[in-house]
Amino acid sequence: MQLIDTPVSPVCQKVLWDGTYLIDFGRAAFGTVELEIRCAPAERVLTVELGEELTAEGGLDRQPGGTIRYRAISLKLRQGTHLYRVTIPADERNTGPRAIRMPMEVGEVLPFRYCGIEGLSLGIELLSATQRFVHAPFDDDASYFECSDPILNEVWDLCRHTIKATTFCGLYVDGDRERIPYEGDAYINQLSHYCLDASYGIAQETIDYLVKNPTWPTEWHLHMPLIAWYDFLYSGDDGRLRAHYEILKLKTLYGLAGEDGLISAEECPTKAEVCKQLGLDSFFAEGLADMVDWPRSDCGQGDIRGEADGYVFSPVNTAVNALHHRSLVLMGRIARHIGQVNDCAFFELRARQVADSLNRKLFDASRGIYVDGNATEHASQHANFYPLLSGLVNEVRLPKVLSFIQSRGMSCSVYGAQHLLDALYKNAAAEYALSLMTAKTDRSWWHMIHRVGSTMTMEAWDVKYKPNLDWNHAWGTAPTNIIIRRLMGVRPATPGFRKATIRPQLGGLEWAKAKVPTAFGPIEVEVTQEAGREAIVEYQLPDGVERV
Repeated sequence: MQLIDTPVSPVCQKVLWDGTYLIDFGRAAFGTVELEIRCAPAERVLTVELGEELTAEGGLDRQPGGTIRYRAISLKLRQGTHLYRVTIPADERNTGPRAIRMPMEVGEVLPFRYCGIEGLSLGIELLSATQRFVHAPFDDDASYFECSDPILNEVWDLCRHTIKATTFCGLYVDGDRERIPYEGDAYINQLSHYCLDASYGIAQETIDYLVKNPTWPTEWHLHMPLIAWYDFLYSGDDGRLRAHYEILKLKTLYGLAGEDGLISAEECPTKAEVCKQLGLDSFFAEGLADMVDWPRSDCGQGDIRGEADGYVFSPVNTAVNALHHRSLVLMGRIARHIGQVNDCAFFELRARQVADSLNRKLFDASRGIYVDGNATEHASQHANFYPLLSGLVNEVRLPKVLSFIQSRGMSCSVYGAQHLLDALYKNAAAEYALSLMTAKTDRSWWHMIHRVGSTMTMEAWDVKYKPNLDWNHAWGTAPTNIIIRRLMGVRPATPGFRKATIRPQLGGLEWAKAKVPTAFGPIEVEVTQEAGREAIVEYQLPDGVERV
């Protein structure tokens, strides 16, 4: 993947009380800084500081905590006027054996919004400063979204910039701390990227990479048939389905199933063989383990117990098996497309078995909600929104399950928010889903923007929920694809977007408009609605695309 180096000019420059010259580029981006300096004295040294966060006093935070980035770099000047491209030293953590390395011709990068310069004095003049923003090719004009709610517009802009900025490796990675592709991260990254640009190369290369370099969470393997299916649905290219068909079958983890069809990564006697088939190497020596959300509910700090709503783990976990069901359903569709009739029948039958077992064994009829697993009576939000998302909740059970989910608010991480919001929109809870995307609580995108000050989506809602969080995690961009796929209702109805679904669910919005990229050109949609009246939907389709 050929990376692009885009110059970004400062939005503000000033001298601070301590003499530091502070430059603000407006938003954080991965890259480095280029400085044009005129120097009269010979061999002077400046300190160039790059960082993501300011202190309360307005200076660069030199100890930001977590994995929020700050770096101080010495820059040796030459006499005369010269252009200096600051060289970023490699970070041991994100250049390890599993990390995606930056191309040598691009060089190392750092996510930063601010540049501080110490040592500017008489005879040394800063003539210009430019942020060199490194990213994959990205069509800024391919999409847009605007609506009557200014908060949602801000959330859209935050997520949109994050998707573009986090393409700096040429593959979908988890952020700057590790720079490792993870399946669950890639799923959200992929869906959001497809809603912004009809560019499928990074997703497809990430699929190829993850097939050979899997990670440890049980659910991450279950995501692979989803990732492959949505790549086919949006791009129309079935190359990955065919090339990786046999391993995608294994990724449904049917090999971990008991007689009832439900899977267990804890008690399955064939787990070691399944892990070997999946290619889990010594880097993940313990093999598969259920995650549900991250940090897990057994990974607490202080009074805060993870991001999984207190999920109580059992040998057989409801959230995991609901996702297993979804993986089986999509694998059945993949098999049908490939022409594997027997496999299609197997996965369809197994999906029905899992649905029946999960609804019989993991549903508490007295409360009308799903419990976390087969060894607990605890019921979390996750144990209920995953069955809802997977189509396992019938009409009789739906009201109580929805009511329970809504009673928990945003009790999941920024990753879990993808599946929560998706489930709500799929079950006509659009107004409540909209309220979560526009909330001003500490579990909101508004909080990231206005209280924290990040210009990319964060790894967690706040440092108190994950002390080592970073400020550049694309798995927090769920609103991008939720807004387009669910709120505006624009989705491919057939592979390649030859047929498009346009079914808006505006909730409490008065109006919204969007431009949605497809391989055939953009779909443009504008929706207006008044209280008590049916929404008016106007749209324009590119040649070769029809609405169904």
